[in-house]
Amino acid sequence: MTQAVDRRIDAARTTLAQLWNAPNPRSIIWTAGGTDSLNLAIHGTLRPGDHVVTTDLEHNSVLRPLHLWKTERQVTVTYVPPNALGQVTSEAIASALRPETRLVCVTHASNVTGIIQPIESIGQALRSRPEILYLVDAAQTAGHVPLDVEVSRIDLLCSSGHKGLLGPLGTGVVWIRPEHTANVHPLRQGGTGTQSESAAQPDSLPDRYESGNLNVPGILGLAAGVDWIVNRGLPAIMQHTAELTQGLHAGLTSIPRVQLMTPDPRHIPNAGVIGFRIDGVDSHVAGHLLETHFGIELRAGLHCAPRIHQALDTSATGGTLRASVGPFSTVADVDALLTALAMLTAAL
Repeated sequence: MTQAVDRRIDAARTTLAQLWNAPNPRSIIWTAGGTDSLNLAIHGTLRPGDHVVTTDLEHNSVLRPLHLWKTERQVTVTYVPPNALGQVTSEAIASALRPETRLVCVTHASNVTGIIQPIESIGQALRSRPEILYLVDAAQTAGHVPLDVEVSRIDLLCSSGHKGLLGPLGTGVVWIRPEHTANVHPLRQGGTGTQSESAAQPDSLPDRYESGNLNVPGILGLAAGVDWIVNRGLPAIMQHTAELTQGLHAGLTSIPRVQLMTPDPRHIPNAGVIGFRIDGVDSHVAGHLLETHFGIELRAGLHCAPRIHQALDTSATGGTLRASVGPFSTVADVDALLTALAMLTAAL
């Protein structure tokens, strides 16, 4: 029975690897979530004296581990700002590189504005520096947007399981390019069910990183979500979410006092996230009113991404509201939000 479960778990690795064109499915590592994946990728990779290039778009799951390395472990970090379109360019990343740069970390899409970043061109710019590991945070895009680790020259790909991959909470994944596993130290050691006679952690994959019992119910739920994505097809999912995102953006532009932080998704690629605020109203207050009076739940605040809110000048007013669409969202959902916002702004 245990072997039957192992086969299902390995089948899920294979499906994800195929979805991302990732060599060696055994390099798909299960984690406790996107934060756990990023901690493994960052803490497992860095050494004292290293330099890291990242962006002002990043989530605290990146910013806080890097802050620890800056303040306690002699690592320097360069934060690259986005341009006027909300994107970090490959030229800006390349200009920030140093001889001691060990890691470049870029989110695939901002969780505040939804703007998709040019990870492919950034990866191409790094091909001349093969010693630099390229980490992509795909928490906002995995399952929504095509990912190809070979085309984008990605070395470490991290994602939560409960967002676009449609899995349960408490699931995550990190893919580590096979030739770099020796450079990414495991954060946990313990039982793997293999090589039990050895005092050392096995080097074989995935055992090098998966000590202790796996979250088997969560992983099988995540596998079901990924199977649904594969069967539905990413092109169909993308078309559905793009139509809803464009309709939502267009509707928001016509509501007085709504200030959009996300550019028109018809012109700038978007992962299905629209950021906005209501002029003169704290975003937490607006979110509370939308939930209690209209039954609509949006995320309000800084979204664990403080640096982008500093750039948008939204920190002092409670951050922003974030509306997200996915494969199960409907036109009726978008219309309900637009109607509620029109009523709310008229009443405040």
